[in-house]
Amino acid sequence: MHLLVMAKEPRPGRVKTRLCPPCTPEEAAELAAAAIADTLDAVAACGADRRVVALDGEPGPWLPEGFEVIPQVDGPLGRRLDAAWAAVDGPGVQIGMDTPQVDGPLLDVALGLLADGAPCVLGDATDGGWWAIGLQRAVPDLFGPVPTSRDDTGALQRERCRALGLEVTDLPALTDVDHVDDALEVARAAPDGLFGRTLAGLDLGGRATPDGSR
Repeated sequence: MHLLVMAKEPRPGRVKTRLCPPCTPEEAAELAAAAIADTLDAVAACGADRRVVALDGEPGPWLPEGFEVIPQVDGPLGRRLDAAWAAVDGPGVQIGMDTPQVDGPLLDVALGLLADGAPCVLGDATDGGWWAIGLQRAVPDLFGPVPTSRDDTGALQRERCRALGLEVTDLPALTDVDHVDDALEVARAAPDGLFGRTLAGLDLGGRATPDGSR
């Protein structure tokens, strides 16, 4: 069973742009690199047999040993998700790089549900999207028709799964790091992770602080 991570190379100006301001593009990229590192640490700690990163860009020092890297295709997110799943097939679980508070035990819950026969597992994000999906096999065009970056993306993805005959089992909801308030919430939830420590170490001055004050 695999664990697939969709990730983007953390280059300034290309990642976490909604953190700017208060962050600079360089600070946002530093936080993105920390988020990827924490995410991959969680994946390394879970019981997946195969660990895969579908990467937009080039690997960096944030990529540990033991991970297979495949390139993302060009195009909108739905197309890239469909292509990544087609490349790895299943059964397995797919997550992104926006929930660095995730840990190995939670990923094992998702893997365990699939091992017990669940056709599909889905974890909502608190902004209305989703942070994880698990499938017994790749399902063609599962993601392409679903609009992304909307407050109903998670609900629409659930409807798409059900329309294709997949019974959905829910995972716990998590907060995606999109805006600075999200980053502060995630850092408070996982202060000992690299993401939390990196945010705490940034010289944000009066812009924002890890305890949530401005």
